[in-house]
Amino acid sequence: MKVLITGISGKLGRMVAEYLSTNGHKVIGIDRRPWPDAPKKIKMFNVDLRKRPAEDVFRKQKPDAVIHMATVTHLTSRHSEERQRINLGGTRRVFEHCNQYGVKHVIFVGRHTYYGAAPDSPLYHTEDEPPAGVMTYPELADLIAADLYAGSALWRFPEMTTTVLRMVYTLGPTKHGTLANFLRGPRVPTVMGYDPLFQFMHEHDVVTAICAALEHKLAGVYNVSGPQPVPLSLAIDVTGRSAIPIPEGIFLAMMGRFGLPRLPRGAVAHVKYPVVIDSDSFREATGWTNEFDEVQAMESFRWA
Repeated sequence: MKVLITGISGKLGRMVAEYLSTNGHKVIGIDRRPWPDAPKKIKMFNVDLRKRPAEDVFRKQKPDAVIHMATVTHLTSRHSEERQRINLGGTRRVFEHCNQYGVKHVIFVGRHTYYGAAPDSPLYHTEDEPPAGVMTYPELADLIAADLYAGSALWRFPEMTTTVLRMVYTLGPTKHGTLANFLRGPRVPTVMGYDPLFQFMHEHDVVTAICAALEHKLAGVYNVSGPQPVPLSLAIDVTGRSAIPIPEGIFLAMMGRFGLPRLPRGAVAHVKYPVVIDSDSFREATGWTNEFDEVQAMESFRWA
């Protein structure tokens, strides 16, 4: 199968590309960022997904499947207009090109933060729930819009198989991702009086889950999670960090200072309340299981 991966130069994009290439697929990549040491079997195109040269890749290469991973997920309050152009504009271009040039299967790799964090959220979110996160976290709006646009392809382009995956946070030795950035330093801020459940999976399991969706040609929206969620305090402890409890009233003022991560206002809810998803539908549809449990995932990220 010829598979085109957008955002291939990212850590996870590279891992998915190498996994597919090793398993006999022909892999093509689109990314503005270079991948200088990419395997020779993987054909790279350093182009902007929103520009004409990217369309030429679809037209000339004629991929059978596309895995869309070219979204910005690091949640800062800066450059919001550029994020929207990349996340929503880029996603729109991908699906338009796929429809125009006969792609058979498109996988949109989204995030479980779609559901939002709130005090009255259900313990386990299912795929039919609305995107409540945008009401309290405006920085999520572009990612949520991209998710909804991808989902609309299920009825707009019925001749094409569309898969929307809402993945939990990742942890692993590459130390890449939203949760990894939050836990990156030796001291991790918490909101005093709160200890929410955090749900994550080892980055290797993320790769195999995406590839399972490709193999089984899933159509629809699926939550994807690995091991059971754990309290934030436990994640901080097992990864070798130290928790710094901060009163909510001064929490934001402390962010970005004293070596603490920078967070936008809407992110405070995600440090107070859980976002936990039910992924039974995905597991039943693919037979996929995670290879790494929660302790192994945390240990692989442990502070050296």
